[in-house]
Amino acid sequence: MEAISYAFDPASPLDGIPFALFDVETTGLSPAYGHRVCEVACLRVQGGREIARMEALVDPGRPISPGAYGVNRIEPEMLAGAPAFEMVVRPLLELMENAVLVAHNAPFDLGFLAKELEIARVAPPEGPVVDTLVLSRRAFNFASNSLSAVARALEVPVQPTHRAMADVETTRYVLEEILRDLERRWGVTTLGGLLGFQGGPIPYPPPLAVPLPPTIAEALENRGRVLMRYVDGRGRETERIVRPIHIAERYGVLYLTAHCYQRNELRTFRLDRVLELARED
Repeated sequence: MEAISYAFDPASPLDGIPFALFDVETTGLSPAYGHRVCEVACLRVQGGREIARMEALVDPGRPISPGAYGVNRIEPEMLAGAPAFEMVVRPLLELMENAVLVAHNAPFDLGFLAKELEIARVAPPEGPVVDTLVLSRRAFNFASNSLSAVARALEVPVQPTHRAMADVETTRYVLEEILRDLERRWGVTTLGGLLGFQGGPIPYPPPLAVPLPPTIAEALENRGRVLMRYVDGRGRETERIVRPIHIAERYGVLYLTAHCYQRNELRTFRLDRVLELARED
């Protein structure tokens, strides 16, 4: 794929720029391990006004992992008769054309988007990428920067449900609150100012490293504790408090090594079997 080109003038006022907010639901954590998109949504807005939207369930051609199902609750029956990704790529890219792309934890969504576009043999969108996760970390001092935690802290009118359009709509309101805050406190009103505050554009395609869920990334960095819901190899759901220590890959599977307070010992957990993570203060 060619490197992204920046056709936007950095001096462009933010209220005149189209933003294409997008989200994907997937069969697992990473396209590097063969996981695919099973739902996609995109919302194009400009000046606080919705221009157009699209959402679609997508046939991923493979089962959804227990961890992914525990989050998005997308049943195999819901995907019966759904189109392949290449059948919905045209309306998706039309919404992204000449727009700034926006996602929460953007490298995760970008990684899957890049892989699906590569499979479909379609050129990627060219707009710069803004990540509301990065902006939240830089603008605020929230205990957690997951989309749901940021949405609650900013008291936005929509909450994420781990379905694509609900998460896109939540990201829209989170972005609007962030932009208001950046203008009020730092005088950020242009695209160049926004990308500069972010620390530069998010690369596309993203690095090969798998973006971790924000809660795990924060716990690894701060050596904090998280409440984890987990499905074991027998399909039993458990809940426990753990302190993440490191992530490792073995035979195409990501594993979390953590101190488990339930057993007071080091344990290893498959990340694709993690249903939910929440910071434990």
